[in-house]
Amino acid sequence: MRRLPALSLALVLLFGGGAARTSGADEQPDYEALRGRMVDLVEMQIALTARETGVEALDPRIAEAMRRLPRHAFVPDLLQPYAYSDSPLPVGHDQNIASPFLVALMTQVAKVQPDDVVYETGTGAGYHAALLSELARQVYSVEVVEPLAREVAGKLADLGFGDVQARQGDGYYGWPDRGPFDVMIIKESVDHVPQPLLDQLRPGGRMVIPLGPPGQAQVLTLVEKRDDGRVRRTSILPVVFSPLQGGERT
Repeated sequence: MRRLPALSLALVLLFGGGAARTSGADEQPDYEALRGRMVDLVEMQIALTARETGVEALDPRIAEAMRRLPRHAFVPDLLQPYAYSDSPLPVGHDQNIASPFLVALMTQVAKVQPDDVVYETGTGAGYHAALLSELARQVYSVEVVEPLAREVAGKLADLGFGDVQARQGDGYYGWPDRGPFDVMIIKESVDHVPQPLLDQLRPGGRMVIPLGPPGQAQVLTLVEKRDDGRVRRTSILPVVFSPLQGGERT
């Protein structure tokens, strides 16, 4: 997932882009209204990038799920007033929750269907996994940071997302005994499509992955596996994601 530069967070905190505001110290922010504003902004960004991405409008299923899902429940208490800003936010252990626009775009490009079984890397705060579970039949998510993996598994269970299974592991190798998968969403960059993931992608399946060298610009890419096993790649949008973390790989 994308890391949040210190300057970006400072600007969010200073100017409060999308921050919740209340009329009294004891009042709760109107999170429902803030979610609506967030989705409106995502829809605008989708439209503005349509020529580049090929995505002309946000899928109503994704928009509705984002209007329901409490993003503020997936960030630290201190940052909850900023949960609906157009920015990634830190969730601890040097990890971040991705911006709403990227979450929506990756989900839509993957063409998630109600009967799909989905695999994702970088569980992080669990927000994207929860969103996917609103759209698919089952979600399997892998997080490399062990303390964060434990925390998010408990949080997802507490929030009622029983159709998400999360565990600690190296996302490069997938989750072989839960595959094959209809959809794979890889939220860290890698300079090639990992063969273990491609092997676990069902024929007819879709993978969304940022491809490119670490620390440099990458390209968000749709990888489609045809019924005959051949692979088609479609470039979507230039992005910068942190590298896919894990152990030694061969």
